[in-house]
Amino acid sequence: MEHKTIELDVREEINNKLEPFQKIMEAIAELHLNDVLVLHAPFKPVPLYGVLKAKGFDHEAEKIEAKHYKIVFTKTGGK
Repeated sequence: MEHKTIELDVREEINNKLEPFQKIMEAIAELHLNDVLVLHAPFKPVPLYGVLKAKGFDHEAEKIEAKHYKIVFTKTGGK
C-alpha cells in the first residue's frame, strides 16, 4: 500500500496574521498509518507538536532559513 504525503505551506497565512490551525487539522484528518504531513512554517510550531502527538504523529523539524522551518509529521499510531 502506498503512503500519502500532504505538503502544506502556512507561512503566508501566518505572515498575514491568519490562523492555519483548522487547515492543518483538515489535512491530517485524511492521513493514515505511516502517512506524512510536510508543514512549512515561519517558526517552530511547538504547541502543534503536542496536539499532533496526541493524534499519533511523530515529528522532525529542520530549519531551512531564518523564517522557514520544514516540519515532517509522520502518523505512527494512535487515533
